[in-house]
Amino acid sequence: MAESAEELYRRALAAADEDGRLPIPPLDDWETFPFEGEIRTRPLRPPADDPPRQGEGGVDCSRCATGDADAIWSDEHWLVAPLPRPSGLPVVVLLYPRVHCDLEGLESERQAELGPLIVRVERAVHGVGEIERVHVGRWGDGSEHLHFWFMGRPARLPQLRMSFAAIWDDILPPVPEELWRANLAAVARALAAGD
Repeated sequence: MAESAEELYRRALAAADEDGRLPIPPLDDWETFPFEGEIRTRPLRPPADDPPRQGEGGVDCSRCATGDADAIWSDEHWLVAPLPRPSGLPVVVLLYPRVHCDLEGLESERQAELGPLIVRVERAVHGVGEIERVHVGRWGDGSEHLHFWFMGRPARLPQLRMSFAAIWDDILPPVPEELWRANLAAVARALAAGD
């Protein structure tokens, strides 16, 4: 039987200090951790319902409203779009199904396309050049419309490795606009060549 949110919360509180803060993991051992200095955890809040996600139930979904307007590649069922502006990593794009759904609602035909398409987008992002790895992620807490992140981690900057690459993307200064557009164009060309 699965542990309930209340049971997890009670277990966590038993490990917390008098302020309700859990211990800090060994951050000094993590060379990819982007911060130094005094850090402390926030107190764990008691269980509560999740807030509604953007576009819940297909209502007021910004992805559906945008359509192909920002797409750098699309086909009958899928599209790839960038963030609205440059960020710290060389290239970050998102893969979306055209139809509004979450992962559990993805039609079986689209499920069959998804694996090969993830590989294809990953290769296109990697092909920009000077990319060591492409991190692929799906969180789904902010928006109900299914989307996968492809984050190109720069070569020869090993401090940006692993799961903190997404945080480094927010910390690093934005890629110059001209370079950002050139990187997106390279991804678009690679995806188009695979059609």
